[in-house]
Amino acid sequence: MPNKRPRGPQPHWRPKRETLRVLTAVDAVLDRYRDHLPVSLRQLFYVLLSDGVLEKTERDYKRMCEYVGMARRSGRIPWDVIRDDTQIAVDAPPSFTGPEDFWTAVAAAVDEYRVDRQAGQPVRLELWCETAGMVPQLVRIGEEFGISCFSGGGFDGLAGKHDAAVRAISGGRRTRILHLGDYDQSGVHMFSSLAEDVIAFAEAAGAEVEFERVAVTPEQIVTYNLPTAPPKATDRRSFSGTTTTQAEALPPDILAAIVREAIEAHRDPDVHRQALAREEAERQEIGPRYIGTKTGAKAGPVSGGR
Repeated sequence: MPNKRPRGPQPHWRPKRETLRVLTAVDAVLDRYRDHLPVSLRQLFYVLLSDGVLEKTERDYKRMCEYVGMARRSGRIPWDVIRDDTQIAVDAPPSFTGPEDFWTAVAAAVDEYRVDRQAGQPVRLELWCETAGMVPQLVRIGEEFGISCFSGGGFDGLAGKHDAAVRAISGGRRTRILHLGDYDQSGVHMFSSLAEDVIAFAEAAGAEVEFERVAVTPEQIVTYNLPTAPPKATDRRSFSGTTTTQAEALPPDILAAIVREAIEAHRDPDVHRQALAREEAERQEIGPRYIGTKTGAKAGPVSGGR
């Protein structure tokens, strides 16, 4: 290490032999799961465990975080391939460098035009995840189906629970929340706490909400041979399991397959195809209107328009 507490960029950092061994394995993992990036540090750690690179100890986890942190500071690992669990969400107001920049943004908005892809489906779906670091991967899966993804860690997110009920009410149909969380005392009780509160809020307003635990389940632990740990002796809450497993122990590709399967089980494929066809037709309709607006021409009827 260049110093005990590195700050800012570290372009001259040169890893030692053991550090280089771990980072070489990290490079291989990031390449293997390049279609699922960014991954969280915990996910990275569990894959390295499975690969036999590290041991399941807090010391090895901290060591990996230290190595990866320095590799990011030095430029060896790109910043955008890893999602930090403590990453702060930023919602900045829109601004432009000038009119051309504005029109570029408008053109991009035309290209990204989306209809409500859940319209007409038998149930409205949401994805909830206990760990914020996994959200970008779930967003990538959910956006194909027009499904929003939320991070719901902790037991006291009262506003978040109420907001979920409000969305269910405004949606005008049954809502099903697909939830991913740790299989341990905390994760199991968090799931039941969230479900009971959201369902109660929704029922009070005449809406219907259901919860489905997508991961981690005892069956998945066995099927995918996930790493386990004993339940915390200090946690006295009831728990039927004899071992615990974190959601991030699921490899990114397996996680994606599990989530996709859960989504598709509640989707009508014909309705989905019709939504995509309508979306493309309306995108083609918007394009000429955008060009006319930019050039100052009067937008007239568009051939094939509704």
